[in-house]
Amino acid sequence: MNTLRAGALQLEPLLASHAAAMFAVLSDPAIYEFENEPPRSIAWLRERYTQLESRASPDGSQTWLNWVVKLPGGGFAGYMQATVLAGGRAYVAYELASRFWRQGIGSASVQAVLQELAAHYSVRDAFAVLKAANYRSRALLHKLEFREVVPPARAPWPAEPDELTLGKALVQRKNAA
Repeated sequence: MNTLRAGALQLEPLLASHAAAMFAVLSDPAIYEFENEPPRSIAWLRERYTQLESRASPDGSQTWLNWVVKLPGGGFAGYMQATVLAGGRAYVAYELASRFWRQGIGSASVQAVLQELAAHYSVRDAFAVLKAANYRSRALLHKLEFREVVPPARAPWPAEPDELTLGKALVQRKNAA
């Protein structure tokens, strides 16, 4: 798994040793306005990160890629993740502490992950699932040219009733002549 560059940012492969620093980042309550909740403890987060270090689902059918977003000054802004599926498809997700929103960090980091997925994991189609009410994530993904998947059945996994699935082709498909 590669370390990625996104301008002055560095996306480092996530390790259990990142748990203490990331606990502080992920304890920002603003992150959880639409879903989920902060990690319960540093120990819980370290255990979760230890599981993710395998880089694969327990059954081996998915590749799990997770990066911490490291700032030029050395601190962390959040994380990026990708779940690579068979058939050239992947899901992307991210969380950034609210003090780093609207600074281009999220869009630059997601773009770096998409480039990595296309170049090194043969991903042709990327998807993201988000709560329909999450206007910030929707704006970030639209900026990166993700569009609503219609019909939703085109996505590998179904979304919940209050969610949207957005998708983006990572490579240009040749038109049939």
